[in-house]
Amino acid sequence: MNSKAAQDTRSEAQVAARLSHIRVVLINTSHPGNIGATARAMKVMGLQHLHLVNPKTFPCHEATAMASGADDLLQKAVVHDSLESALDGCSMVMGTSARLRSLPMPQMDLRSAAKSVLTEHHGQDIAILFGQERAGLTNDEIQRCHQLVHVETNPEFGSLNLAQAVQLMAYELRMAVLGGAGVVKAPSDWVPVDAGQMEMFFVHLEQTLLDIGFMNPDQPKRLMARMRRLYNRAQPDQNEINILRGILTASQWSAGKRDD
Repeated sequence: MNSKAAQDTRSEAQVAARLSHIRVVLINTSHPGNIGATARAMKVMGLQHLHLVNPKTFPCHEATAMASGADDLLQKAVVHDSLESALDGCSMVMGTSARLRSLPMPQMDLRSAAKSVLTEHHGQDIAILFGQERAGLTNDEIQRCHQLVHVETNPEFGSLNLAQAVQLMAYELRMAVLGGAGVVKAPSDWVPVDAGQMEMFFVHLEQTLLDIGFMNPDQPKRLMARMRRLYNRAQPDQNEINILRGILTASQWSAGKRDD
């Protein structure tokens, strides 16, 4: 191997290492061909981890045909029966959404999002969610996201194929790595909280708000949606989530709702 080839190999190994913590999560995909085309889009840009939540048909020969050489990603793809399972271990969840149905949330363009996940969340497992082809992410799925990403398209014709959307995101991630995006080091005592722990916190928070009489039990969803947005934006670390849950437990004790 000549020096140029060796340098290219090392460079690609470094790119692969930077991208190895990113998983592409497809939710309720209807057409198996889109799964195959997504695998191809990912492999071209160096992404390796494909997760599928309740795909309508998989595995399927149509997916293999559309993968066109990215069969290995399909063979390694992880199929989940719930979004919670697909997000296990991820400390950052980004959702792709063309529009918001109800509660507004901040949205980033693809380029800003790619730089964010590769600098602010270096070395952490990151999930990028893509919803069902026709409807996109549901409101409940959006509420699981720390950040939303959108693609700037022609306002008169903004329809993107699922695999095209994945390709654009994957390209921006690769370019962010090749562009030498700097790494922001987290404080030495900062331990990220994964999606499962955050969900347990939200369950505890909702119950506490009911116990202390702060939340109307007949209309809990609007308030909880705002609370999710607040805490997902804050991205508490392990120490902070322990403090918050301690406060919730103490509040329940004071309200006479806990005796353990």
